[in-house]
Amino acid sequence: MASTDTDPKDEVTEATPATPATPREGDAAGGPQAPSLRKAPAAGDLSGLEAGLDALESVTVRRTPLGRTLLTRALPPVTAVVLVLVAWQIAVWAGADPTKLPSPHAVGQALADRWKAGDLFSIIWTSVERGLLGFVAALAIGTPLGLVVARVPFVRAAIGPILSGLQSLPSVAWVPAAVIWLGLTDKTMYAVILLGAVPSIANGLVSGIDQVPPLYLRAGRTIGATGLRGAWYILLPAALPGYVAGLKQGWAFSWRSLMAAELIASSPDLGVGLGRYLENMRESSDMAGVFLGILLILVVGIAIDQIVFSPLERWVLRSRGLSARNQ
Repeated sequence: MASTDTDPKDEVTEATPATPATPREGDAAGGPQAPSLRKAPAAGDLSGLEAGLDALESVTVRRTPLGRTLLTRALPPVTAVVLVLVAWQIAVWAGADPTKLPSPHAVGQALADRWKAGDLFSIIWTSVERGLLGFVAALAIGTPLGLVVARVPFVRAAIGPILSGLQSLPSVAWVPAAVIWLGLTDKTMYAVILLGAVPSIANGLVSGIDQVPPLYLRAGRTIGATGLRGAWYILLPAALPGYVAGLKQGWAFSWRSLMAAELIASSPDLGVGLGRYLENMRESSDMAGVFLGILLILVVGIAIDQIVFSPLERWVLRSRGLSARNQ
């Protein structure tokens, strides 16, 4: 008879707890299926958020520059001009002597008269041309002079204090000497401009070079940038912020020097510039013309600075991370 004994271990099965089935989204006991929910983004999956931020930034960049420019650049000077005109008019209404303080309307009428006469732009251009040519000449002289003074200790000790003294000397002090040396010619105008602007440009470059880290110079020598190559590729780019500040100040000195020369040393044969026009109005006791001359000198000086030198200065500072826009 065959044995029917079986191993007890074969009959014993290990009870394993049943794993509950994972309910599907929205499944309810006997109820209708609920609408499915969106899955939350996985950790680190921020592509959607980044896309939204980029879109918001693009909208902001497109909408804000014009308004920001108007608020930060145009509105403040316009407000200042309006306040000055209002205060000026109030002083006239308060009973100021019109022979000493003309009204804004009288000055505007003087401007209209010059426009009708057709010589307004000629007067302005005569001075602007002299000022720009004199500044270019001062730039050509002051730049190499500043390099030599900054890099040669003996030259710096010899003429460095002289340059600082010349920078503080009023430009009008040079006019009598220039008239004696050169006579009543355009050369006198340019000589006074050079004597006023060259020290400022040279000192600005010296100050910029003094702020160049010595590591830059050692690195330049390592790659062979010495002498003129080192000055062109290392010193001037590194000293550019101070150099541009010196150029900006040099233009201011050029313009002031030219006005002093035109006031004192001008003659009818040289053409009428703003300084000569101002003196002519003074001789005829035309206070409205005098104020017009002063305002034209002020406007032209500010315009050249804002069109040429201020954008250049902002570009240099921004390229080096020194502008407020980069903060």
